[in-house]
Amino acid sequence: MTTEAHAADHGATTDHGTGTDHGTATDHGHGSDALGPIDVWAWGAGALGILLGLIVALSFALATAPVGG
Repeated sequence: MTTEAHAADHGATTDHGTGTDHGTATDHGHGSDALGPIDVWAWGAGALGILLGLIVALSFALATAPVGG
């Protein structure tokens, strides 16, 4: 890995070489990784956690609401 010195501002558009060591334009450094099956128990636990968190937030809102209004 080589280090390039940047004299220009980080937001400036500069040429970082020919790109021969960066793969192709559609490669982006990874192969074709297949996704695994959906973990229903994990997603269910996450959804339940969000639901319980919303119930707690609603309880706090109701507990701190002004009386009569």
